[in-house]
Amino acid sequence: MDHTTKAGRALFYGSQEWREKRAEILARDNYECQWCKEAGRVTVSDESVLEVDHIQELAEHPELALDDDNLRTLCKDCHNKRHGRMNYRHLNKRTNKWQDERWE
Repeated sequence: MDHTTKAGRALFYGSQEWREKRAEILARDNYECQWCKEAGRVTVSDESVLEVDHIQELAEHPELALDDDNLRTLCKDCHNKRHGRMNYRHLNKRTNKWQDERWE
């Protein structure tokens, strides 16, 4: 399987081997985002989509594809931030125009 191509990575991420490893890493990390946890926050699957991140990129280090030490759980926002995607949640929060009023 060629992990340097988009098609090769799609095959890998659709494999039974990856699905089992992903479940194992989520359980190991107690279904919590590891970056949020380091920052003193708890982000679990009820609050955000949890994803398993390759610390060393899959395309560049295919030999580490299933290495436990190369995998960690991140929430979707942290995973997007880690990859420089600009759609992570904290940038999209609206600010309250009227600080003296609060509608809930």
